Amino acid sequence: MRWRVRVGYPVAVVYWLLASPTPRSIPIGAMIAAFGLLIRALASGHLRKDQELATGGPYGRTRNPLYLGSALLAAGFVIAGCSWWAGAVVTAYFAVFYYRVMREEEEELRKQYGAAFEEYAARVPLFFPAFTETHVEPSSPAAGPAAFSWKLYRRNREYQALLGTIAGMGIVWLRMWLRARYGY
Repeated sequence: MRWRVRVGYPVAVVYWLLASPTPRSIPIGAMIAAFGLLIRALASGHLRKDQELATGGPYGRTRNPLYLGSALLAAGFVIAGCSWWAGAVVTAYFAVFYYRVMREEEEELRKQYGAAFEEYAARVPLFFPAFTETHVEPSSPAAGPAAFSWKLYRRNREYQALLGTIAGMGIVWLRMWLRARYGY
């Protein structure tokens, strides 16, 4: 499923062509996208990929906070684009790819962490967050970092999502300007 990123580029182009952003839809969408970025940033600051099973911070509420943040980012762009058709394209893309990606990644975690992952998965929901945090005790070898780490945020290169979102919202704004100026 790694090719989902490559498929995302033509989806983005189709979204952009179908989008009808407005001066109101862009800031509303940007606020929702910012919330998605915040969730992704918090998750990234608790994630030691391939070293520990992340169970603290946002991972204590959902097993997939990065994908939850990505879904909110996508929702922000759908709202900013202010088009049912553009929204349908983005929603279909997420529906087709992300559930399957989450399940494939779970199989890898199950192989790598065994019983620790099973215990974690039994207590923490797959996608929609729980209202209370449940995590593996920090003394457990499977537990991730208890506190947010800027070092992990940088190591996981999560700043790229921020830069991409800023660029993407700029492109949505450009679409609004072109529609207003030239009618397309």
